[in-house]
This record gives sequence, C-alpha cells and structure tokens, in this order.
Amino acid sequence: MTVIVFPGQGSQFVEMGKDFYDSFQEVKDTFSLISDVSKIDIKDIIFNNPSDLLHQTQFTQISIFAVSISLFEVLKKHSNISDLQINFMLGHSLGEYSALCAANFLSIKDCAYLLKNRGELMQNAYEPNQSTMAAIIGIDCIKAEKIIKENNLEIEIANDNSPIQVVISGKKEEILNSEKLFKDYGAIKFILLNVSAAFHSNLMLNAQKEMNKFIDHISFNESNINIISNISAQHSNDVATIKENLSNQMSNKVRWVESINLLENLNEKNIIEIGPGKILSGLIKRINKKFNIMNFNKISDIETIKNAS
Repeated sequence: MTVIVFPGQGSQFVEMGKDFYDSFQEVKDTFSLISDVSKIDIKDIIFNNPSDLLHQTQFTQISIFAVSISLFEVLKKHSNISDLQINFMLGHSLGEYSALCAANFLSIKDCAYLLKNRGELMQNAYEPNQSTMAAIIGIDCIKAEKIIKENNLEIEIANDNSPIQVVISGKKEEILNSEKLFKDYGAIKFILLNVSAAFHSNLMLNAQKEMNKFIDHISFNESNINIISNISAQHSNDVATIKENLSNQMSNKVRWVESINLLENLNEKNIIEIGPGKILSGLIKRINKKFNIMNFNKISDIETIKNAS
C-alpha cells in the first residue's frame, strides 16, 4: 500500500517540471488546460519567471498545482499505479487541492478554477505589508502554543510541520516582536517568510468567506480514495465532509504532524511525494522515520516506482 502526498507553497522553483514537459504530451496538455481555465500563461511563469511572478502567491499556487498534477498524470500512464494500492492521499495547504484532484474528487479544470481564485484571494487578503508568517526552528507545536498563550501573543500557529518546526502567522508587528521571546524559550532559528499575508490564521476569514462562494459552485465527485484533511488530521472519502474541511482550510492550522502520525496508525508504510522539491519528504523523516519515502520529480523516478510496485 502506498500514500501519495503533494507539496504546498514554498516548493516552487524556476523550470520545475521542465524535463517532464519536454518529454510527455500529457504534461503539455495539462499545462494547456490549466492555462485556458485560469487565463494564466503557466508555462511562461514556471519556465521563464517574468517579473518574478512565480513567487507571487496568485501565480505560485496554480503553478505548483500544474506541475504536481501533471507529474501524477505521467505516473498514472507510465507506471503500474494500480499495483501501488493507493488508499490515502494528502497535501500540505494548497497541496490538498492537488490531492483532491488526483483522487478524482475534483477535475483538473475545476481545481485550476479554484486555485486561481484562492491564490488571488490570499495574495490580497490583508493590507499589504501588515501581516506575515515566520518559521520557528527548534520548538514543537505544543511548546509554541504554550508560549503564545502564556504571553498573550496575538499570533496563531499556521503550520505544525514537524517536531522541530512550526510556522506562526499574524500581524507583522506582533510577529517581529515575538522573535526574541521565542529564542529566549529555546528556538534555534526564527525565519520570516516571503509571503503576502498571514495564511492559515483568522486574518484569512474574509478571504475564506469569499473562497467558499467559489467552492460552493463546484460539483465534487465520489471517490474510493480517502483524503487526510489539513484541519482535522482525519481521513474521509465522504464528499460532504471533504467539502466542509476544504471550506475551513484557509484560516485554520495545517496539522501536518498529526496527519503523518495517523498514517502509521493506519499501517501505511510507503509514501510517494509527487511535485517539485522534496520539502515534505524532509518533514516526514523528522516526524516519523518508519516510512519508506520515495519522490516523483524526475523522469528516472518512473522506473524506481515501477520496481517498487
């Protein structure tokens, strides 16, 4: 049995997926479809990065999705994917949309439509330069939440990424002022993230409300694959549950550590990360060393996965 995971924002880089684009027609077709739906020149942004657009949220999210789902399409066609016995999929933040698409709850067309709007809403969710996020290295989520509570900080945990990494989210002044405090409590590093707003916090509530109007207009399909939700860290293939979880995702914490630990409880042992980079693989190894983790982000990985199945 194999679990598929998809990365989120931060995994992007210029020319990601280019070797696949140059080699497989299904990648070209997927890029073309996503560009038609979104009215965004995905190929140009990913391969040429004009005006550094690839690193702007409204283009980043749909670009990562384009690469992730294209690679999944290649995997489906050129490997014995049924032999992998995929029962569970999950993704980190926007990666959850990739998982829903790969599991056939959403079509590529509908997912592209949603992510175009999600990226724009998150890009413009709050006053420019007034909110931000920071990664804290060396402190786990429980300790970080205790620090926030005991010091009455107006900050939220956005991502519980690993036992030694959490991401906080909030108004920029609060985030900046908290650096010394977290370091006093033992944080090794405090890294401001290059983001447009405080994602996965209450500052996203208005954007989430607008996003839900788009989600409500989309028909979700039935699927036998279970999705592990970012906000509940529980699995489900019930369409109503999945839609409700997605509708609350933008303003709530990504419970990645709990999600990965759930996989062990489900007796899953094999994980494939599909998409640009290996960020999730690194996080998973820090969470639980018992998994056999593979990556699918270069053409030679096709044979590796074929042999594994």
